[in-house]
Amino acid sequence: MKKIYVNEERCLGCHLCEFYCAFANSGETEMFKAFKLGKNAVPRIKVEDGNGINFAVQCRHCDDPLCMKNCIAGAISKVDGVVKIDHDKCVGCYTCVLSCPYGCIVPDKNGHSAAKCELCAENGTIPACVQNCINGAIVFEERGE
Repeated sequence: MKKIYVNEERCLGCHLCEFYCAFANSGETEMFKAFKLGKNAVPRIKVEDGNGINFAVQCRHCDDPLCMKNCIAGAISKVDGVVKIDHDKCVGCYTCVLSCPYGCIVPDKNGHSAAKCELCAENGTIPACVQNCINGAIVFEERGE
C-alpha cells in the first residue's frame, strides 16, 4: 500500500503542506475561502521544527492502529489499508487523539469530531501535501516493510 513518507533533509519547514492539506479537506473550491471568511480549515499534517531539522508528521496508517482499538464509538476503521474516521459515528471524546503515539489526530474544523490524514482518498488524487511540496520532501510511494 502506498503511504506518505518524508525526507527530512529536503524539508524546508515552509508549512505549505499544511496549507494545501487544510485547503484540500476544507470543502472549498478556492483557497482564500478556506482561510478567510471565518472558516476554520484544519491541516491533517503538521510540520515540526527543531534543531535545524524539519519534518512533516501525518497519520502512519498503522498495521494495528491504537486509535481504532481505543475508539469508544467504533468510528475508526481500516479500509484498504487506510485508517478512516466515520464522522457520523464519532462522539468527539478524543480518545483517539490521546491514543495516537504520533500525535496525528486533531479535532476537526467544527470541534465536534476528530480528523486525520486519510491520504486524500475522498479527493481521489495524490495527497495534496505530496502534490504541493515544492522541494519534493514529501512522497507518496510503496516501500517494502
